[in-house]
Order: sequence, then C-alpha cells, then structure tokens
Amino acid sequence: MLKKRIRIFLVLAGLLQLASCALMQSSPVVNDLAETPSPIDSQNQNQYPDFPLLKQDLLASSNTQAPQSWSHHLLPGKEATQYFAQRLDGRNTVMAQSNSSASMLRQSLHVASADLGQLGFSWKLPSLITGADLTRRDAHDSPVRVVMIFEGDRASFSMKNAMLSELALAITGEPLPYATLSYVWCNSCAPNSVIINPRIDRFREIVLESGSQNLGQWRDYQRNIQVDFQRAFGEAPGALLGIAIMTDTDNTHQKAQAWYGPISMTR
Repeated sequence: MLKKRIRIFLVLAGLLQLASCALMQSSPVVNDLAETPSPIDSQNQNQYPDFPLLKQDLLASSNTQAPQSWSHHLLPGKEATQYFAQRLDGRNTVMAQSNSSASMLRQSLHVASADLGQLGFSWKLPSLITGADLTRRDAHDSPVRVVMIFEGDRASFSMKNAMLSELALAITGEPLPYATLSYVWCNSCAPNSVIINPRIDRFREIVLESGSQNLGQWRDYQRNIQVDFQRAFGEAPGALLGIAIMTDTDNTHQKAQAWYGPISMTR
C-alpha cells in the first residue's frame, strides 16, 4: 500500500510540474544561434531560440495573454533530459538528448478557446527509441512530444480523477490539468491514432509519425487545435494554458536525440 501511494505521489508530482507556472524560471528569446550546440541553462538570460512565436493577429485578441519565456521543468525522481540551443539546417532549433531521463521545456500562456486555431511546429529525429511503446506504462516513452495544456470544468472529472486532483491540490497547491494533448512519434502505432495515457486518462496523444520511414528529415506540421482536441476528448477545448516540448526515455532506459524547430500559432 505504501509503495502504491509513493507511485501515485510521483506521478502526480510529475504531472503537476507540467501544469505548474509557479516554479518557472524565465529566459528571453534570442535569434542568433551558433552551429555548435549550446547547453540551455534556465538561469542564463540569453539562450532560448525564437520559438514559439505567437502571430500578431492572435496576440491582438483581448482574450490572449502574451507568452512568458521558456522554462526547463524537472520531474521528481527523474534524471533531466538535456536541451541545447542550436542553429541547424537554417533553422533555430532546440536539440534534446535523453539518457534514461525525462524533463521538458515549457512556456505558459493563455489563449481563449475561441481564439484557438492552427499550431505549426516541426521536428527531426535520427532514430527511434528501442522498446518504446506508448500503450504500455513500462515503455511509455517518445523521442519527441509537443504538449498542450488546457483548462476546463473539473466538476466533470471521474471519481478517480477528482480524487487525484484533490490529493494533488492538498499536497502541492496545484490541481491536475483538466486536459493535456500531445503530438508524438510512435514506434508502431497507427498514424493519426489517439492514445489514452495508461496512467491518467486526461492525458492523450495523437500519433503524427510511426516507424522509421521519415527518420533523418525535418517533418513540418500545421494542426487544427480545436479539431484535434475534439477528436481526442470528444468535447470542445477550454483555454490553452501552456505549450511544452519533451523527449523522454525514463521508462525504457534508452537514449534518444531529437531537434525541435520554431512553434507558431495562428487563428
């Protein structure tokens, strides 16, 4: 029983790190990046590349708050994935290197549901994670993730999720995110399939790439946030509270490397 409670606490703490704004450390945007990777230090004020950039027409909305700077979020009990600012293939990128690790770069913002439109992003992946399987708890790793965090009515939570949210609030002062939607690259899942997180069902993933066919090349996407959320959760999205990128290999204990390009959002 004690071990089960410890596992629940660690899961909650990790999820709340994803949703929490209070512990963020800010670093302003820079545009000139070296070809040689430069380690990202959340204390350094001049390291993050120019992503994401919200388009001016979105920022003009009275329901949208300009984003804060990116922050490196560490997860309790996990080794940190290393993130590096790098100029690669003519793009400002963040390179991620994971070695049995899991952490994320996150940016807080507030975009009203009515203003949610297209999310543009890109990534490049040299190889898959051996043994990764997003449908299994013990192998739930992805070499690339673009994560969106949404607010909503927690009164609609299942009893299990409501209890977990209350416990999280009591322990950390932050409830569980209402909903989290991620875009991922899976080893063998069907493209465009929706995966429900094996631990908490309010965390869901849409598979954009599967297998090795498109390794070693930039993959560029434009996704309709409202359509994807509706498909994954069966309801309209609430306001968007944050965006994150994450490369993790903590479950498979493997290594992974990936590059993320700039992220943009338009109505």
